[in-house]
Amino acid sequence: MPAPRETAVYTHGHHESVLRSHTWRTAANSAAYLLGVLRPGMRILDVGCGPGTITADLASLVPEGHVTGLDRAPDVLERARTTAAGRGLANTSFTTGDVHALDFPDGTFCVVHAHQVLQHVGDPVRALREMGRVTRPGGYVAVRDADYAAMTWYPPSPGLDDWLELYRRVARANGGEPDAGRRLKSWALAAGFTDVTAGSGTWTFSTGEERAWWSGLWADRTVESAYAGRAVEQGHATGGQLRAAARAWREWGARDDGWFSVLHGEVLCRKEA
Repeated sequence: MPAPRETAVYTHGHHESVLRSHTWRTAANSAAYLLGVLRPGMRILDVGCGPGTITADLASLVPEGHVTGLDRAPDVLERARTTAAGRGLANTSFTTGDVHALDFPDGTFCVVHAHQVLQHVGDPVRALREMGRVTRPGGYVAVRDADYAAMTWYPPSPGLDDWLELYRRVARANGGEPDAGRRLKSWALAAGFTDVTAGSGTWTFSTGEERAWWSGLWADRTVESAYAGRAVEQGHATGGQLRAAARAWREWGARDDGWFSVLHGEVLCRKEA
């Protein structure tokens, strides 16, 4: 039988407003739960690497090893290669692929890492099994995903309530699960992992600079990214409703008392030796 292939649509796309967020991510702010198990000579696969900022950080932490960044979008891999080259990293490589059917032999990597990936795939349990297949015995599968329903903010904003309800509806229509964070442990157990350490982490945006950055990228993403196009094309929202959501984001960002927190689920799965 042919290998299973991705059936979900990546909700965000790679508009500048999306990459503005992706290129902010580092191993410190997005993969801290993993860093304690890294060793200098490890081979790592970074699934859904995007523009490669986390990939490059991981490569700097395994200077005697190697990090392979994998993404479905060839164009964004050019950004990742430029990121790695700009840091003078010689221990990285980048390739396209599908997490449901990885083109690597069994047991290739010491660590397989995925940040904000399982919320966008058609079959997260199968994806985890495949990540486990290419992990060496004694190695780790590390996954972190946001949980949209658990996002919280102040002050209250009916416009942001509408934005969140709309986003979750569009993401599910695209075949994903926007509330993935809370499901990671369950998915890992269903995938056959028995040594699973589950936790959580947050991003919080509160200072004036943080609010302006976070609200601005979401306001732009809501009206200009692939998400916006799909929301209208699929009949989930009108252009006017998207513009109203973008205004709500900017209004929240202008509030001196504004505070926004993103909860992430995290699992570190050790493969049986």
